[in-house]
Amino acid sequence: MVSFNPVDSFARSSQILGLVAKRQKLLTENVANVDTPNYVRQDINFAACLGNANGPMETKLSREMGVTSIVDQNAGEGVNVADELIGMQQNSLIYTMATRRMSNVINLMKTALNVGK
Repeated sequence: MVSFNPVDSFARSSQILGLVAKRQKLLTENVANVDTPNYVRQDINFAACLGNANGPMETKLSREMGVTSIVDQNAGEGVNVADELIGMQQNSLIYTMATRRMSNVINLMKTALNVGK
């Protein structure tokens, strides 16, 4: 039986939202430096940052995003703006999932408080 701990789930959702913000910053820096000579593209890989999380959202992110937190994916190749825009779209979807999860956790906490009254 899997137990649900809203505090852990809240903290995990908060961690994911922080990673999304950090990734968005890196993606925009990549685009801003598209013409900078010798610029090395950076990105966040959610798998290492999420550690041993075993929820369905973390498992899916870990599987799809790889194994290191900040990676040099295109050393010497420059930045492909189209790839960065795709990354921003993916980031937007992850943000939507994380905010929905956070909202659900908050609603569960409210329900638990109201049932105890």
